[in-house]
This record gives sequence, structure tokens and C-alpha cells, in this order.
Amino acid sequence: MKAKPNAQPNQSLIDGIATLQALASSPEPVGCRELARQLDANPTRVNRLLKTLAYLGIARQTANRKYTAGPGMHVLAAQSLFASGLIRRALPVLEELRRFGHTVALGVLWNHSVSYLFHAPPGIEAARGLGRIGLLPATTSGIGIVLLAQLSDEEVRDLYAGHEIPMFPEGIESLLATLQVTRANGYARIHVADDRDHHIVAVPMGDPVHAGIAMSGWIPESATADLVAALREAVKEIG
Repeated sequence: MKAKPNAQPNQSLIDGIATLQALASSPEPVGCRELARQLDANPTRVNRLLKTLAYLGIARQTANRKYTAGPGMHVLAAQSLFASGLIRRALPVLEELRRFGHTVALGVLWNHSVSYLFHAPPGIEAARGLGRIGLLPATTSGIGIVLLAQLSDEEVRDLYAGHEIPMFPEGIESLLATLQVTRANGYARIHVADDRDHHIVAVPMGDPVHAGIAMSGWIPESATADLVAALREAVKEIG
């Protein structure tokens, strides 16, 4: 969740982290100019940032002069997961939730997206659920909706100003109405009308809230209460 700064934020640091995050989420090595277009940034500045990240070992340059994640990025990811203890505590609890026969997920909100730390459909080993999928639009995710509901309406308006809102073609007021219901219920229930025609039930986690857990699949309305109770109990166990 994004906090409002108490002082003037450091723009150079913001640009560096934006470059790092864009590089981390790219499924293939990416060139400087392409990354600059993604970030709507000056190519010369992005080039300097990439060279600095490569100098630190956080990025590395391929034979065709594109950039991809370096060993330092993997070290940062491993250190952060170890230090937080979240995955270590959550894995056995998430494995237990799979008894319901639904996809089980754990994710965090980053700007307009949800990053899934764990996402395991029925039938696969729990270990394969780690880092299985990348970023998805927050408004297409039950975890995204339940975490967006932790923000004020003003913060949500600012977040989506000038941006399309996936699954909410009617615009920001439709999203805010969904978030209002989510706040009142204390959980999100989302119907995703794609080829799978599935439902997502999600609850927030942490005090203050920093993550969400969810189950998804074909979930009849009558099953919602039991799944919400199980998810809330899981939140308590994870701590």
C-alpha cells in the first residue's frame, strides 16, 4: 500500500525504483528505448539508470545489449522474502486451504497491479504456486479489490486518474461502488465473466493491511460465508 510522503520525495530514487520494477516484471530481456517508452521517460536517463543497476549487479546486459534481471535482483527478492517471513508462515496455511478444491492465492498491491506471491490451482504441487504468475490488473483480482478497498475514495480516484479501469468500463464510479460494498462486507466477492466464468472470494491480511489471500473457482453464493470464514482463520494463523 502506498503511503503519502511526509517530506518531498526523492525523484531520482523514484525513477530508479520504477526502472527496476519495470525490468523485474519484463518476461524477456528489454532494450533501453523500449523500457523508456513503457515508463514514458527520457531514454538517456533510463540508460544511465540501467547502467547503474548493471554496475550493482541488480541488472545484467545480454549479448544483444538488452537488459534483464541480474543476480543482485534475485538476492534482493530472496532476502526480502526471508526477512519478512511471510511466505514461510503462509505456505502451510495456504496448502491447508486447498482442501476446498479451489485456486488459492496470496498477493500484494503495487500501484494498479496485484503481484501474486503464491497462486496454486487445484492439481499442482504447492511449490509450483510460488512466483507462478506475474502482475495482473488490480481491478480484475479479488485480492486487488479487497486491497483497493483499504484506500479512500480520493486515493482511488488519484490512482486511476487518466487510466483505463479493467472490468469497470463504466468508469471510476462503478469501481468506487464495488469498493464501498467490499468495505461494508469486510471481504471481496468478484465474478470474472471470462472463458472460465469463475468467482473470487478474498480477504485482507495484516494490521495495517499489507496483503490479501483468496480462493477462486466456481463458487456459489451459498458457499461464500464458509470460504470467508476459512480465509479469515488462515489470516489469523499466518499472523
